[in-house]
Amino acid sequence: MKLKSYQNLSNLFNFKRLTSLSLMVSILSCSKAQVVPEAVKSNAQQNITIDAAKTFQKIQHFGASDAWSCQFVGNWSDANKNAIADLLFSQENDANGQPKGIGLSLWRFNIGAGSAEKGSESGINDEWRRAESFLNDNGTYQWDKQAGQIWFLNAAKQRKVSQFLAFTNSPPVQFTVNNKAFATKGQSNLSADKYGDFANFLASVIKGVQTKTGILFDYVSPVNEPQWEWSDGGQEGTPFKNEEIAGITRALSAGLLKANLSTKINVAEAGQLDYLYSASNNALKGNQISDFFSPNSANYIANLPNLEMAISGHSYFTSSPFTQAKDKRKTLADKVAEIPSLKYWMSEYCILGDNSGEMDGNKKNLGIDPALYLARVIHNDLVNGNATAWHWWLAISPYDYKDGLIYIDKSKTNGNFSASKMLWSFGNFSRFIRPNAERVSTVLENENPQSNLLLVSSYKDVANKQLVCVIINSDINAVDVNLNVKNLSINSATSYLTSKDADLKPQKSVAINQAITVPARSIITVVGTY
Repeated sequence: MKLKSYQNLSNLFNFKRLTSLSLMVSILSCSKAQVVPEAVKSNAQQNITIDAAKTFQKIQHFGASDAWSCQFVGNWSDANKNAIADLLFSQENDANGQPKGIGLSLWRFNIGAGSAEKGSESGINDEWRRAESFLNDNGTYQWDKQAGQIWFLNAAKQRKVSQFLAFTNSPPVQFTVNNKAFATKGQSNLSADKYGDFANFLASVIKGVQTKTGILFDYVSPVNEPQWEWSDGGQEGTPFKNEEIAGITRALSAGLLKANLSTKINVAEAGQLDYLYSASNNALKGNQISDFFSPNSANYIANLPNLEMAISGHSYFTSSPFTQAKDKRKTLADKVAEIPSLKYWMSEYCILGDNSGEMDGNKKNLGIDPALYLARVIHNDLVNGNATAWHWWLAISPYDYKDGLIYIDKSKTNGNFSASKMLWSFGNFSRFIRPNAERVSTVLENENPQSNLLLVSSYKDVANKQLVCVIINSDINAVDVNLNVKNLSINSATSYLTSKDADLKPQKSVAINQAITVPARSIITVVGTY
């Protein structure tokens, strides 16, 4: 998606637009208007059993996108853009053990369609939602384009980000039906006779960026939220039917092989999780798991040698209420499990809509309320959806919306920036759960299934010999937890706290099998070595 146009929620499935909604009180809020299930008792000790021998999915990466602000922020002062890059990518600690950043393990690079070059004639009013293209009208390429984004790509590499994904919202305007980077009346903006041109363009960009930066994209995602219409000019975008996505993917597979590129193709960035496992409101764009990965389907593409065996979807509009969100993800996980070796990627999310009154996406909020909400969504996708990847949408936002990890002045040359609590909330996962860590069984004793105020998940990292446990306490009371680890001997452990007063702040060393206090409305990550 790209919560690309935060207006006009009246046509929700057109994409993510929101009109002004009355600010609803979050489920994580303390006000009397909150809708809060039965609370965890204050000072009660909650026993948590972690069985390191019982494993689930391997985590591949945690990521975020460079759209659209990096095109400008990459040209800011060295001091400011480096400070922002540290917050996003750094895996280092300061002298006090405080993490300098959230250590993203994947960075998403937006391959622009050329709306920026068209300026006001592009039909996209917001200059910050236009994007440059490397492709010239005469068919040649100009590799000094997208310079700000290239700067962040290099900054990520310098800070040891190990995986990179290139994605598009629209094919280049030179190939589209209407010569614009958004569609007309919800119709696909790429005709079948241009699939090969689009594939060759993507292969050329992947090679060109590799030559310029030394970075070979691990993945390329050729379509994004194909269920939405993308016809209002809010940003670059085009709809596609499953049949069209299959055709594009086959052409891209051939183009990458011809160019001798090892980049894997990721499909299909569904605008809502329902489209992955059901027809939802459009049979031609739904049931994408079975349509793309079942051998008896006309749109079967799993036989392509360079297709990543993962189906990607976006968690928008399915994150509340929590119990319903849990059920949707369990349904999704069951459907994914029907296909051998298939994985689920949650490849884009920010807080949209009013979320059943639990958290309103309107108005930026640097505080703990949206941070806790975000942590609960991540937990739900990882634990109940079995997601192997989790990606945030706008790493850097100039908007008055809950769409950014870092917020900036809307300035193209330089400005101020602020880290949100959502950045650090995400960091409780991304900074410590490294690629190839496996989720392991974590059981909360006497759990009230209607409460969901205390959420716990754990991950075993064989390469780094660590056991990572993320504890989310949404209650207004502190909770004492006792971690009982089975089938693994922990030598020592450190915890990191995110709360209204702390940003991944390291706590004193903790002892496994002894009570750990999790403050009210906070997230703690316990990192044990073995």
